[in-house]
Amino acid sequence: MSSIEQPRVTYKQLLTFFIPLGIASSLVTISHVIINSTLARSANPEIIIASYALPLSILGITERPAVLMRQTCSALVRDRVSFRAMSIISWYILAAIMLLGALICYTPVGKWVFLHFFGVEESLLQPMVDVYKILMFVSIFSGLRCLYHGIIIFNMRTKWLTIGMVIRLIAMYVLSLYFIHTNQVDSGKVGAIIFLTGMVVEAAVSVWEGRSLLKQIPEKKPDHPIEKPKQIFQFYRPLLYSSVIAVIVGPAINAFLGKTMDFQLAVAAFAIAGSLTNLVQSFFSYIHQIVLNFYRKDSQTVMRFTLMLAFIPGLLIAMLAYTPLGPLFMQNVMGVNERLMHASLDTLRVFMITTLVFPWLDFGNGMIMLRGQTKVMVWSQAANVTVTLISLVLGVMWSPGWNGMIGALAQSLGLAAEAAVVWFVLRELWKTSDKLPERMTFKT
Repeated sequence: MSSIEQPRVTYKQLLTFFIPLGIASSLVTISHVIINSTLARSANPEIIIASYALPLSILGITERPAVLMRQTCSALVRDRVSFRAMSIISWYILAAIMLLGALICYTPVGKWVFLHFFGVEESLLQPMVDVYKILMFVSIFSGLRCLYHGIIIFNMRTKWLTIGMVIRLIAMYVLSLYFIHTNQVDSGKVGAIIFLTGMVVEAAVSVWEGRSLLKQIPEKKPDHPIEKPKQIFQFYRPLLYSSVIAVIVGPAINAFLGKTMDFQLAVAAFAIAGSLTNLVQSFFSYIHQIVLNFYRKDSQTVMRFTLMLAFIPGLLIAMLAYTPLGPLFMQNVMGVNERLMHASLDTLRVFMITTLVFPWLDFGNGMIMLRGQTKVMVWSQAANVTVTLISLVLGVMWSPGWNGMIGALAQSLGLAAEAAVVWFVLRELWKTSDKLPERMTFKT
């Protein structure tokens, strides 16, 4: 008789774990809808939305190190000792984010970024700095949220991510109504206050549930190797480096779209098609968590479950791109004119490559994190950026009339290159070992 086998994972367990994560990720987009619709009620909506949107783009960069705490905590924290090590790294990360925020808000660095990097008018400079003085705290509460999300995800209580997001949206909507009905929508700071309030509420829910779960986990799990902050940082650092490299992609695509035959049409079509692609993909952006939490228990079921999910984003985009549903949605919901609609549909068809590649890239990244080999992600992200830039150059040289499709093709090919590197490394690792090691190895 063989030793007692570990019970297999069921599809019900995987769905119960995965669906709340997908819903929470999809609901994030509603946050920005609430804020933009509030600012649109102002007397000068174009100016006020612009004064909020550009500082928000900086937040997208400074928040990245905080968001990576979710994957790190989910992958490494299994007892209170490892959580304390994770907490020390987290406070260093949050302190660095605060320092960067202070440099932008209270030194000439911020003025240089807005005036020379973004090219804003002098009259918008101070309003944008004032908005970022509020938004910089969003990164801090986002980091706290993500730290405890890791605990919640590992303990299979993913419904609390959805609950936290729903409560966040309610708080944001109520505050939005207050500003509208009291006629106080007079600056971009209103959007920043709404966003910060929502993030504080979501962080509070995550901390409350996460702290209660911490009381239930052991002080020290005998077979868990993570004990020191430097072991956490060994895993986290490559994630950070790859994230910094990825920042190049967005600005590069926008810059090259400016060299197409119709700049405004190209940017608008890429933005619309990209937002729809992101909306569809966001629901499926937690496949790596399925790998981290279930692959060792039942690899075959996880593979079959991923295979079931992998083609859904592509099918959804195909429905929008090749059936009357897409034009109906763009014209009646998004208010897009016919010329822009056709350009957006053409761009959306190219983005199908992204939707077919992304689930397998996310699965591969989950395997890389499960093995503790996050340094691979630096090289895979570098391959993404390199192929994206080459594709942009060639696209603009050979076919500038493709407009927004150039950006979609470059982004898709970059993603495919990233996935190729990840799966090449995994293939080599599988050659040298019959199975995954029982635990991650870290330098002590």
